[in-house]
Amino acid sequence: MASNEVLHNEDFVSEYQDPSVEQVITKKDLNKMVWRSLLLQASFNFERMQAGGWLYGLIPGLKKIHKNKKDLSIAMQEHMEFFNTHPFLVTFIQGIILAMEENKEKRSAIRAIKIAMMGPLGGIGDAMFWLTLLPITAGIGAALSSDGNVMGPIFFLISFNVVHFGLRFGLMHYGYKTGTKAIASLKEGTQKISRAASIVGLTVIGALIATFVRLSLNVTIHAGDIYVDVQEGVIDQIMPAFLPLLYTFFCFGMLKKGKSPLTLIGITVVLGVVGSLIGLF
Repeated sequence: MASNEVLHNEDFVSEYQDPSVEQVITKKDLNKMVWRSLLLQASFNFERMQAGGWLYGLIPGLKKIHKNKKDLSIAMQEHMEFFNTHPFLVTFIQGIILAMEENKEKRSAIRAIKIAMMGPLGGIGDAMFWLTLLPITAGIGAALSSDGNVMGPIFFLISFNVVHFGLRFGLMHYGYKTGTKAIASLKEGTQKISRAASIVGLTVIGALIATFVRLSLNVTIHAGDIYVDVQEGVIDQIMPAFLPLLYTFFCFGMLKKGKSPLTLIGITVVLGVVGSLIGLF
């Protein structure tokens, strides 16, 4: 048993020319790397996705941790491997990886943790930001702007970025302090957070459809002396905002089939103009 432990320690030490562990990362360093994380997708490509921006964000910390040039070179090469996650939550992974690098953990463990975390955080981020935060803040801002209120765009930019940057800085420091222990919390809460955010996001999307998608028929049916407005007397009685919902599903289906947003915009403009000219809408 003792001999196996010695062999394990020798293998561990051989991964680093300088295996000494020293706490060198400061709060200032973490904040600096948060700002650098804004360029995560600056060199995005379909071979390594966000790898270039990921390494760029880590470089200040890696240089302070690995004073040996060979160790630094190996770490930088490994962090240029494929990487892709949600850009707003990347600092959480950065914090944990920096803690592991600083503790001179095995390189295979560092790689495994990075790969294991980028997928779940990508899903959580999409649900939190694109399906929840963005529609809510943009919807409120658009509602304010509809009356010519200049506070509409200001509210959107401030409210969205308070959450955005709050999470960037908070998750970097939290991830670094908790290290690998944070992974257990992430694993336990991933499904709950993703499901809750998706439910809220879909609810908001439904409200936005009913509020901002304007589509109604201007058709009246004559039955003897009775006049029936198709929109108010029939469609709205089935379900209010039924036509906007159908058109939204139509657009969603077209997107799923590979149609571009520009194509859908063109279809919408043509339908609106033609429908208005013939008195249908």
